[in-house]
Amino acid sequence: MELILASAIGVLTAAGIYLVLRPRTFSVVMGLSFLTYAINFFLVSAGRLAVNRPDILVAGKDLSEYTDPLPQALVLTSIVISFGMTALIVVMGVRGYFENENDRVNLDATEEVIARSRQ
Repeated sequence: MELILASAIGVLTAAGIYLVLRPRTFSVVMGLSFLTYAINFFLVSAGRLAVNRPDILVAGKDLSEYTDPLPQALVLTSIVISFGMTALIVVMGVRGYFENENDRVNLDATEEVIARSRQ
């Protein structure tokens, strides 16, 4: 199970970094989403993969027999923050598209649009 989760985290991270480096706005948004998913999986795995364990400590039980609820709370917080971040980036991308008539994020395309508007 740990190998599958570690592989999923690695694949999502690699895909996210690749997409963030692409020159289009949609690819950047998808890349940031993949990176967010990778971080969420990493936070869940930090809480140990314990199945059928209580999430609180019970008096008289061994300390290794519980699931830590903190990573789950961090993931819920991360989901809310990433949703807001994604919404903001999409709005900025749409506005940039309507202002420049182009959805490229690199500087060369912006200079090309400025040069075209001056002619």
